[in-house]
Amino acid sequence: MNERNKTPGASKRDAHAIGAPREEAQVADGPPHAMCTLVFELPPAQIVHFKAVIESYDNLATLRTEDPRRHRLKLYFAPKMAAEVNALLDSLAGTFSIRRISPA
Repeated sequence: MNERNKTPGASKRDAHAIGAPREEAQVADGPPHAMCTLVFELPPAQIVHFKAVIESYDNLATLRTEDPRRHRLKLYFAPKMAAEVNALLDSLAGTFSIRRISPA
């Protein structure tokens, strides 16, 4: 048992690594690229269903309320996903009454 952390089987190497940065840690490539956004309106009755559809696509986009009084939503997504987001919105146009306010 190590006296410093009282963990059975812990070694000096383990105790040293707890607070110290690991040498193998990778350096970030720089700041992330800017996010794309798209503002649009939906009828209130469609918002919950639309949000569920968007969230079912893992890592595609994040949906937030931009203006609750006007039922405006804002979609955040990575620039590399713009074509996929626009294609999805176009395919959902028959199901949802999407009114785009600002372009992606």
